Amino acid sequence: MRNTSLYEAKCVMNLEFDEMISAPCRLGILATLVPGLPVSFTEMKSATSLSDGNLHVQTRKLADVGYIDINKIMKGRRSVTRFSITELGRERFRLYVMQLQQILDADAGSKRPAQRSKQADDSAVWA
Repeated sequence: MRNTSLYEAKCVMNLEFDEMISAPCRLGILATLVPGLPVSFTEMKSATSLSDGNLHVQTRKLADVGYIDINKIMKGRRSVTRFSITELGRERFRLYVMQLQQILDADAGSKRPAQRSKQADDSAVWA
């Protein structure tokens, strides 16, 4: 009889994460776009707290692999950059989240939170 937790842990260890999504800044960009509405450069900058240059570089990397579309439209004399997630980007993001969930699910059965001792008054800890 196999130990299910050990088996699941071994399966989880074989997961190969998408390095394009694993970078926190690119993960944040994709997470911002998942709801499906196009997001302007200014909105994305605010949502991710990235600098202009870093946001430009990271969105270009995601666009180069087909995870997002970058569209520039003219509004008067100014161009406005808008980002949207592609079907490929949405599917890869979904797979990434599923892999994280597998890790959490495998870990859930192996660790139980420690029971807290019951005290009549929590302030007694400081006495």
